[in-house]
This record gives sequence, C-alpha cells and structure tokens, in this order.
Amino acid sequence: MHRLFVGLRPPPTIRAQLLALMGGVSGARWQDDAQLHLTLRFIGEVERPQAEDVAIALSNVHFPPIEVSLDGVGEFDKRGRPNALWAGIRPHDALAGLHKKIDQALVRCGLAPEGRAYLPHVTLARMNASAGATARFLESHAGLVSPLFTLDHFLLFESTLGSESAVYETIERYPLRG
Repeated sequence: MHRLFVGLRPPPTIRAQLLALMGGVSGARWQDDAQLHLTLRFIGEVERPQAEDVAIALSNVHFPPIEVSLDGVGEFDKRGRPNALWAGIRPHDALAGLHKKIDQALVRCGLAPEGRAYLPHVTLARMNASAGATARFLESHAGLVSPLFTLDHFLLFESTLGSESAVYETIERYPLRG
C-alpha cells in the first residue's frame, strides 16, 4: 500500500521563515524542513495500480503558477484540544481552484471526492494531549506575513509513518503553467 497526498513546497526562504517561528509550546512535535508543505489533497492508502492511475491523472491537471504569501497562524483542534499549529496562506482563490481541479482528476480515477472544506495552510507542529498551551504562540505570531512567493509546481508525495513523525518522499513533480 502507498499512503499518498498532493502538495506544494514553499521556497527555501519561506521555509526558513517558518522554521524560525517554531518553539515555545512544550510537547509540540515541530515539523522539520523536509516536512513543510501545503497539502492540496490527501489521498490516503492505495494499492500500486491505483497509485499509478493517480500519477497519470495528476499529469492532466493544468493550472497557472500561483502567487501567495504567509498570513498569520492558527490551530486545529480535536474535541476542544489543540492538535496542530499552522501558518495561513493568502489569497485562497487560486489554491482553492487548483485543489478543485486535483480533486476532480482524482475522482475520475476512482477516489472519493474530498469531504472536508479546504483551508490552505502549512502545518508547523502536531500536538497530543500532553502538549502545553498554545495561546502565547498564537498571539506572538498572529501578524505573520511574508513577501509574495510563486508556486510553480505541485508534487505527489508518499508518506511513511514513523514512531516520531512522518517521512515524505516526492514521487512525481507536476509543473504549473500559464
């Protein structure tokens, strides 16, 4: 089985800016540089033939390059307890459009459509029940911004879950062209 997702990698200068934010929340499992990405569509576990169909379907997605910037921080929670810290991305429209095209391509190759609302973000940390309070981190970095940066390709990743964190391997790179 192959555990797959489609994502975008911010450029090195933006990843360095994100890495510099990390800290100040006890028990948080901060992402490293290799893990920093913007998910476009989580696929999940698929057998090799369907993984190959996914790779082919994604090669038929055509979309222009996207200009975005970092925009604030936030958290996701599960049952009222924070389980992830993230950096926001703006504007959303082009990313939502690319997400929709990718979702449609994946549905055509037999996957279920995305069931969740799409919120573009870069996960900074994952947390379990023993993680410390996040309020100070959220307050300190609420004004996070960056210069505009261009995303000119998207990637198909394979994710291997480990005891501490996931390892992401790029399977295929797809250009975004105007």
